[in-house]
Parts: sequence; C-alpha cells; structure tokens
Amino acid sequence: MKRPSALLIFCVALSTCGARTVTDELGRVVIVPEHPHRIICLLPSVVDDVFALGAGADVVAVTDFTKYPAEAKSRPSVGLPLSPSMETILTLHPDLVLGTGDLNTSDTIKQLERLGIAVFLVAPHGVEGIYRSIVSLGRVLNRDESARELIGRLREREAAIRRRVSGKPVVSILMPVWCDPIVTIGKHAFITELIEIAGGRSVTSGLQQEWPEISLEAVLAWAPEGLLLVKGSKMSVEQIRERPGWTSLPAIKNNRIYYVDDRIEFPSPVAFDALEELARQLHP
Repeated sequence: MKRPSALLIFCVALSTCGARTVTDELGRVVIVPEHPHRIICLLPSVVDDVFALGAGADVVAVTDFTKYPAEAKSRPSVGLPLSPSMETILTLHPDLVLGTGDLNTSDTIKQLERLGIAVFLVAPHGVEGIYRSIVSLGRVLNRDESARELIGRLREREAAIRRRVSGKPVVSILMPVWCDPIVTIGKHAFITELIEIAGGRSVTSGLQQEWPEISLEAVLAWAPEGLLLVKGSKMSVEQIRERPGWTSLPAIKNNRIYYVDDRIEFPSPVAFDALEELARQLHP
C-alpha cells in the first residue's frame, strides 16, 4: 500500500486545524485561517477593498494615509506602507496581513513571514486588475459571494458610464503629476483607463512606463485639450501657468481644467466614484 506523501499529510492537518492554502497574485502559496478575524492592511487601497467586501469589522490596523472609507480612519496605524512598525504589528496579533507586491517591500514581507504571520499580496494593474484583486481578496477572506456582488455593481457602473459617453467627442487629456521634472501617467497606469472610460484620451497613453517622465517639447507637441488635476494636491494650475511654455497649450488658453479628488489614485472601489465625477465633467 502506497504511503501518503508528507505534503498530503500536511494539507490534511491544515484542514483539520481550520487553515487553508491559497495562492496570491504574485504566485506565492500562503497558509491562511479559514476565517481571518484579525486583519492588518498595509496599503490604503487594500483597506478600501476589504471594507467594500464587508470585512471591515475584522480590520485591526491600517497604515498611514488611509482615507477610505471614512470609518477606516479610526483604526490604529502601523506606520508607513513601505516601512511599517513590526513591533506594533506584533502587539496586534494579526492572523492575516494584506498588502501589494508593488508598494510593500520584500524585506517587510520576509520579516513578517519569519515571524509566522500569513501575508497575502495583490497586484492591481489596470481596471481589470482592480476586479481581479477583489476576487483574490474575496477568496482569502472567504467572502467569494461578496466579491462577486461587488464586482457586479462596479461593472454596471463602468458600463453605465461607457453608454453615457458613447458617441460623444473624445477629449484629449494630460494629467501632470508633477512639473519639474514633468511626470505623468503612462499606458499601464489604471488612471489612463479611467480617463478612457470617462470619454477622454490621455495624450500619454502610448508611453510604456506607468509613471513616465516627459519633456515640455513633447507636451507642446501633444497639445492636450484639457488638463486633469487632483484636488488638494501640490500640483496646481497656478503653478502650471507660471512655468514657461505651458500658457501656449490649448488646455490653458481655453481654461479647460478638470479636477477630481484623490480617489482617482486608489486602485479600489472608490476609484469608480472619481470615474463618475470625471465623466460628468468631460461630458456634462
């Protein structure tokens, strides 16, 4: 009679102890509790995802810069996303830590794993990446049905915007994240997709980098019809007007400045609020 493998014995032991093995979006196999109830989120967008899935009551801590939803701001912070406090994390006794492969450093993840803490990572690139991460988090949190329902609602909102702007003139947009040097959004930034869904076209959508640095000469050649700025950011239209060359742009000449709040920077459900706001401005 063939003896069971050590891996099989290990997996059976996990199932009897109320644990599961799941694979995160970086391809890492992670052992997680059947029903996590002490969750720490290492990125504000992940916080928004978890609360939107109905698991907000299980979140025991977040990181700095958490804003959405408003109730999440009352949770204690473990520090910066790139350098959270291990001491604070340990005092909270989490049974699951959630983060992203892009912004949470490998050293942080390795240290948490050495301490025996389960870490599950998502990597939301593009609008489809937002949907995919909701599915992944729904799976690790044992909230698959909530994930399906949430995605259904978000896809309907996206479809409604696409229907409303269909056939209307496409507005060419530049979104300057910074002006010295000029940094903007490229092809693989999910904001580029949001602009397209809202009835616009980012003039930098052909650039392969996610956050490319570009020249003023390129900006002038593209001659965007509008500028997209984030309310309350350090990048203001007053600063732009003061910089040589910018006042010759059609967007500045015609004062076509569009503003959205910082929800557009979160690859999570709140981005759809910013999407709807932008669509209303581009096509009232």
